[in-house]
Amino acid sequence: MCGIVGYIGTKQASDILVNGLRRLEYRGYDSAGVAILNGEGIQLKRSPGKLSVLEDLLKKQPLQGTIGLGHTRWATHGRPSEENAHPHTDCKGEIVVVHNGIIENYIELKKQLTAKGHTFKSQTDTEVLAHLVEEAYDGKDLAGAVRKVLKQVQGSYAIGVLTSKDHSRFVAARKDSPLVLGLGDDEMFVASDVPAILQHTRRVIFLEDGDVAELTQKDVKITDLDGKPIQRNAQTIIWDSVMAEKGGYKHFMLKEIYEQVVTVRDTFRSRISLEEGRVDLENVLPVAAAKAFSKVCLVGCGTSYHAALVARFWLEELAGILCDVEIASEFRYRRSKKDSGTLIVAITQSGETADTLAAMKDSKAKGLPTLALCNAVGSTATREADYTLMTHCGPEIGVASTKAFTGQLTGLFLLALYLGQCKGTISKDVLRTLLEGLSHLPLAISGALDEAGKVEQVAKGLFRKTNFLYLGRHLNYPIALEGALKLKEISYIHAEGYPAGEMKHGPIALIDENLPVVAIATESSVRDKMLSNMQEVKARGGIVIAVCHEQDAEVSKQADYLLSVPTVLEALAPIITIIPLQLLAYYIAVLRGCDVDQPRNLAKSVTVE
Repeated sequence: MCGIVGYIGTKQASDILVNGLRRLEYRGYDSAGVAILNGEGIQLKRSPGKLSVLEDLLKKQPLQGTIGLGHTRWATHGRPSEENAHPHTDCKGEIVVVHNGIIENYIELKKQLTAKGHTFKSQTDTEVLAHLVEEAYDGKDLAGAVRKVLKQVQGSYAIGVLTSKDHSRFVAARKDSPLVLGLGDDEMFVASDVPAILQHTRRVIFLEDGDVAELTQKDVKITDLDGKPIQRNAQTIIWDSVMAEKGGYKHFMLKEIYEQVVTVRDTFRSRISLEEGRVDLENVLPVAAAKAFSKVCLVGCGTSYHAALVARFWLEELAGILCDVEIASEFRYRRSKKDSGTLIVAITQSGETADTLAAMKDSKAKGLPTLALCNAVGSTATREADYTLMTHCGPEIGVASTKAFTGQLTGLFLLALYLGQCKGTISKDVLRTLLEGLSHLPLAISGALDEAGKVEQVAKGLFRKTNFLYLGRHLNYPIALEGALKLKEISYIHAEGYPAGEMKHGPIALIDENLPVVAIATESSVRDKMLSNMQEVKARGGIVIAVCHEQDAEVSKQADYLLSVPTVLEALAPIITIIPLQLLAYYIAVLRGCDVDQPRNLAKSVTVE
């Protein structure tokens, strides 16, 4: 999402920073800023909106200097505004920080700093870093101060830090958020992604978690948080500009699968309070309006429709709210009547899906309120809807949706809890438990991605098959549909998703020794029934691929292949069980030589009927 660019050398930094940020625009942002260091101290320019707004400011008031940091921000803690835009400074304006990620313990740190007399100017979590460095910096060792600060921090970060007291260096560090160093002749760069610096140098160092780098005009020194020197080998980038945007991944789809650790977190992190045990969506849907709705109707196409099917369980079972789910292309032609108290939720990644927009238009014509769940700021859906809930996934380039799907699920989970919270149909204790489970989800996704190598091995045993059956129950039934859709979209293998209880009503006739059957059998209220379905498949010679929680011996006995996922709350299972199915589809498609990112006959945004 957010973008970082830093420079130290002999050239004017301002243009380099802005041009670098321009190459990171695909990540998404709503404010931008630069800080330049010269003989007069730190010069700072920030603005909400697009880079063009910042560029206009810089044309009117140019900043001179050969060392600086730039940043594009997607609002999380605090609305898009000048004061919340990066870079952020300390009390004296002598320390500058840019930051991607989230400081999870920032409330505690902020209280400690405020008690010591520090004054905060923004609503962000990032600003605490500037004040912490101010406390730790002795005027001599900036890298040492940063290392000391980062030992106090919980969460994820990619940061750049400079000080007006030292014009010869700046410091960069990372944990769970990407950061790359660029090595030039008498100049050094830092960026959150390679495209930002590729026009200046192709020699780069990809920092690892826990690395702290000190950059001067001539040199780069990397240590761990204890100050122990670390040797990181430089790499020469041979990608073209499109390959550079892939961040080294072979395909956009694979990159976007891995980005789900961040995009799921970005979608929920500024909208929940674990301290208070509550969801904050009042800026999306006012409490008074939320209380007035007696029913919800979810409308979408393809993957978005599958997200809606999952959300129906959340709305009805967790929030106690009646819910219909409609395929948008059918909804627009069906002469159905909805009660006046029904909220129409239109789910669309692009915000330009023709059938979904038509369903919205029809609903509005009937006087029904509409809410768009969307990933594209400024799209038609967001302009037409009465209310808008954005997912924070950034541009999704791969045609087969991955991170947008889990972003939609996350947004719908929040919406369900928020409606239940507003209407008083979900208890405080249950809400707190669910939110704590949600906060742990990015770590679980990371754990599921750690199993990618095993998924690839499973794919090698199956990629020549011509038909697949996917089975799931309850919350995981829509994931069976989505898993089958992913496979057919990019590998061109015929695949069908079914509720497992329906297997005996037809699909069981297809099962023989050549049919792979993917069974989602994680620990849940319906796990024993899924085990029975797996036994029925095995009795007819079928090949069972089980998606299960780690170390489930009973499921293992029935499976020919295992795709394991970390244990999460049952309500959140769909967001974790889809991960290995995305990977399975990806690896099978690659092994079959398919065009993963641009599969035949498909478009990213279906803007015609």
